[in-house]
Amino acid sequence: MERRDFFKISAITGAAAALDGCGKPEQQLIRFIPDEDLVPGVATWKPSICTLCPAGCGLTVRVMQGDAEVVRNGKLGLLRMGLAKKLEGNPQHPVNHGKLCARGQAGLQVTYHPDRVRHPLKRSGARGSGEFQEISWDDAVKELVSQLSALGQKNEAGSVAFLARPLRGQRRVLVETFLKTLGAPSPVSYELFDESVLRRANLLSFGQSQLPTLDLARSLYVISFGADFLGTWNSPVAQAIGYGEMRQGHPGQRGRFVQIEPRLSQTGANADEWIPARLGSEGALALSLAHVILNQKLRSPSAGHAASLIPGWAQGLPDYAPEKAEKLTGVPAAKIVELAQEVTSHEPGVAVVGGAALAQTSGLATALAVNALNELLGSVNSPGGIFFTPVPAFAASADPQGLPGRSQGQLAALNAMLQEILLDRPHSPKVLLLHDANPVFATPPDAHVQAALEKVPFIASFGNFVDETSVLADLILPDHSPLESWLDEVPESGTLTATVSVAAPAMLPLHNTRSMPDVLLDVAHQLGGNVSTSLPWKTYDEMLKSAFGELEKNVNAKSGDVWKKAQEDGWWSPSEGNVTGVKPRPVPSAAGRAPLTLTEPQFDGSPDAYPFSFLPFASTMLYDGSLAHLPWMQETPDPLSTVMWGSWVEINTRSAEHLGIRQGDLVEVASQHGKLQAPALLSPGIAPDVVAMPVGQGHENFGRYASHRGANPVSILAPTVEPETGALAWAATRVKISKVGEGKLILFAGGMRENPVEHQPR
Repeated sequence: MERRDFFKISAITGAAAALDGCGKPEQQLIRFIPDEDLVPGVATWKPSICTLCPAGCGLTVRVMQGDAEVVRNGKLGLLRMGLAKKLEGNPQHPVNHGKLCARGQAGLQVTYHPDRVRHPLKRSGARGSGEFQEISWDDAVKELVSQLSALGQKNEAGSVAFLARPLRGQRRVLVETFLKTLGAPSPVSYELFDESVLRRANLLSFGQSQLPTLDLARSLYVISFGADFLGTWNSPVAQAIGYGEMRQGHPGQRGRFVQIEPRLSQTGANADEWIPARLGSEGALALSLAHVILNQKLRSPSAGHAASLIPGWAQGLPDYAPEKAEKLTGVPAAKIVELAQEVTSHEPGVAVVGGAALAQTSGLATALAVNALNELLGSVNSPGGIFFTPVPAFAASADPQGLPGRSQGQLAALNAMLQEILLDRPHSPKVLLLHDANPVFATPPDAHVQAALEKVPFIASFGNFVDETSVLADLILPDHSPLESWLDEVPESGTLTATVSVAAPAMLPLHNTRSMPDVLLDVAHQLGGNVSTSLPWKTYDEMLKSAFGELEKNVNAKSGDVWKKAQEDGWWSPSEGNVTGVKPRPVPSAAGRAPLTLTEPQFDGSPDAYPFSFLPFASTMLYDGSLAHLPWMQETPDPLSTVMWGSWVEINTRSAEHLGIRQGDLVEVASQHGKLQAPALLSPGIAPDVVAMPVGQGHENFGRYASHRGANPVSILAPTVEPETGALAWAATRVKISKVGEGKLILFAGGMRENPVEHQPR
């Protein structure tokens, strides 16, 4: 798709073409008076923040004068305005230092997408039918206020729920304050690739309930247990920059990298050595490495808190001798010894864990094992190891990210709300507010999300696209796009300095939309009482300015200095770029904690009936499916398979040969909870007992570019969870696979392949 074809920004040869053309008057476009002073042909660069993943990278937006079709006062017309033309990384931002991934580049398409909801909508047909009628903002806000007021009059104000992706920064403060003053519970967060297991492990091991910042640039040896840190995990742009420094930034010495995982990821493809350990055995391998290090006295035995959480540590971990670990992991004992000797001879070294290794019933114990290994290596809060990014203190919220409590699995909180609805409990939600979450698509079928939401009396969505969840709404209050909004962010990781990002809108809104925070503030004022008093600001930028004013007091800065500098640069740091770390803080919940025994992971489905472990993985382009509606992401080839515009089932070449499956064959993958069909992609870079699928396709309702395309691997997952956090164990389902016919794979530079016998994966 050509860039110019997608934007559809009108080029006008003269005002007469719009005002005096032929045809009926109602078909003519109005020329609105410009609201901005712009110089034709001259670009302005404005700071912004990427919102397409949780990393919080800084942007610069190239804005130039152009003509666009816009909605003003309920009328469609033409406006000469500043239009965002290109997104680049902010060169000064501490997270991404001017770099930007392909997903970040595609953020431009959110603003100009033809399927955006352009004005408030009210349901006119059956719930889920997708039949809506346009209404005014006054009527839309009045409808929501009426629903909330009615609950208050019945003393049921607590029967309000807010379901969203994890909220951050002052948006979280706003939503939590709104709900608290109503007497409603805190917002329920949900995303498929929930990192609560690692956050919980880091809280127990180091007193930090957040994801680590990897100091790869100063490391000489990296051993990763399943973390796709160059592709989709944590802060991939920051990690890719550090990785480049690690490989090329040490004159005369090149850092070494080993990736351990059952399926070759984008990160694994960059490793010096890729080792396909058995899925779910990564914790045992980490402890076996520690066993060798302790017994060969390659490092002094650590006596830190992380080690105290591992049974048998003081005795040298006898249960994890390499010969025993070989049976658990499938990694030869000699290789385990070699890895242990390598990581200790290349100082500094660091271990990383993430992805499918933690998406198991044993995920927490695995993370604790890798944390203890890092402690043994001396990698915690040390150059070349892991740090925990400091969090600037806002007076309105001591923790603007809401980190406390985020180590509780999101599926557990969602399930609790769904059960209240399905069981008709007295305080089940009567009004549900949705924002940027699509659990109907992203939860296993046994969660019964759609059935539960259909029972909620009133649902209002702030989404600017209709998807599988927002189509169930009674009212849609469309949000601005990120480029049209005030944004703020406190990066959880990716930088060694405390950082606060803030950005004014890069451009005026194209359509009759409003930002979610501004709508909530308006609703709060119309409700009056404590809700209005607790949220006194008229607009979200006023709230942000107030929060920065409190931050200035905490850092003894002049009034307005921090706010002004943050807007000019797009970010602000109290450490002014100094490289700092944070020492682990002891926490009561971790003190005296009993050691957690590493047990074998439990899989849903018997090995006899379901011989393959099923591995869904985050798509490099579509992430968790939330970016599937962007055509640039659909048409960008997957870095390893080169597949575009569709799904595939990855299977080991020899396993496929045994089953009579060829490249491109249509195969059926079935679990105890469902089945799906997709074309087969043969690969030597996957364990023989594993089949894998990218998450992202298979949408039933997500615009013209994503709907009815490919298959959704989440639809066959078991509702298995990690027991302590309640996080979804999305890699703990077993499946069987069979050929059902001829399929089609769209491969980059390869056209549409049907059973291409001559083609082999690279």
